[in-house]
Amino acid sequence: MTRLVLASSSPRRLELLGRLGVTPDRTISPDIDETPHKAELPRDYVLRMALEKAVAVKRAADEILIAGDTTVAVGRRILGQAADAAEQRKFLELISGRRHHVMTSVCVIAADGKPRTKLSDSIVKFKRFETREIEAYIGSGEGDGKAGGYAIQGQAEAFVTWMSGSYSGIMGLPLYETRNLLISSGYPVA
Repeated sequence: MTRLVLASSSPRRLELLGRLGVTPDRTISPDIDETPHKAELPRDYVLRMALEKAVAVKRAADEILIAGDTTVAVGRRILGQAADAAEQRKFLELISGRRHHVMTSVCVIAADGKPRTKLSDSIVKFKRFETREIEAYIGSGEGDGKAGGYAIQGQAEAFVTWMSGSYSGIMGLPLYETRNLLISSGYPVA
């Protein structure tokens, strides 16, 4: 029986895998430096992060490993996880009333040891925020530890005026790409 390792501490990724009927045999949080390289483009960054997370976790020969990374991008600017309320405020002010990209990369390493990676690139547009809305959202704590300073599956969803792409990808694990990567790696998915 093939075993699955989730290289993530994200409860959201675990929940999303469950939507595929998949339960990892073990989860482990990779310890890597997530600092973007100088002039690194958001697409390159998120692909590199998923791969680095995947290869940072040891796996047995009979295990398939899955890792992912999500970033929010405004143009060439990468908005990772806000370090504090002040940075989260800056992020929310920056994406207020504008379209931005939410990129999630998934990397699966199968028994052959070869990493396979897919990228989901979605676009989200929020309404123009009022200062009180930003402050209330920061106060809710919902965006803590989230790329771009928000979680689409919570209160922030009420501010979305338009989106294109993968909703599950915006949440942190694009199910279509993930399912296909698991199947092509030999993991049984219904």
